[in-house]
Amino acid sequence: MHPTFLSNTYLVAAGEGGEAFFVDAGGPMEPLFEALERHDLTPTHVLLTHHHGDHVSEVGQILERWPDVQVLIHPAERADVPSATGTMDAGETVHAGGLDVQTLAIPGHTAGMLGLLVEGNVFTGDTLFKNSVGGVRAPGSTSYADLKSSIMDTLMALPPETVIQPGHTDPSTVAEEFDTNSFIRVWRGLDPEGDEPCTAFGQPATLVLLGDDYDGGHKAWVRWPDGRDDIVPGSQVQRGA
Repeated sequence: MHPTFLSNTYLVAAGEGGEAFFVDAGGPMEPLFEALERHDLTPTHVLLTHHHGDHVSEVGQILERWPDVQVLIHPAERADVPSATGTMDAGETVHAGGLDVQTLAIPGHTAGMLGLLVEGNVFTGDTLFKNSVGGVRAPGSTSYADLKSSIMDTLMALPPETVIQPGHTDPSTVAEEFDTNSFIRVWRGLDPEGDEPCTAFGQPATLVLLGDDYDGGHKAWVRWPDGRDDIVPGSQVQRGA
């Protein structure tokens, strides 16, 4: 995990002495390079969940050491990552690290966000975190509706025991998030929506939910006067009329 961005970079392999792949590349990379040597692994791929800098900034470090590594990202985001060598679209199976990796379309935080499902684990990028969800205000984001559908229709449809490996901080499971994630609980109708007046980015809105975020702060679900919903940083919300 990057000490400032709190973004995760993962190293995945079927076992010792074979091939391996990275999920994202936000650094720091040295502990993962040391793990490659310790387990006698050879990296063949970098599979990128999306294009944001805190997930791709150290791709160059990998390519300096292993120039033949394939760096794959969704076609919609390849232009945003010049170091990408190819693409992987949703619904494909990528063979890497001695494993079959299924790609899932989970847009919202970005248009080309991909989930990576492998051996009972799903790498969720910045779509779903432990007790939080991704925002839809970052560069390349699409919509609240896309984010909600990605979580409820795709990720929550996976087996309950599936381990969620998020783009930031701690892991979780589908079952845990289904039961305890405050956003998902409201979407399921278990908890009520809020109706507190607030301002978001200086504009009047309704605060539907002030939830946790992965960094110890908050993520806010707000509703604008025209009825549109949005997921925004809690720091941009002021409570009260």
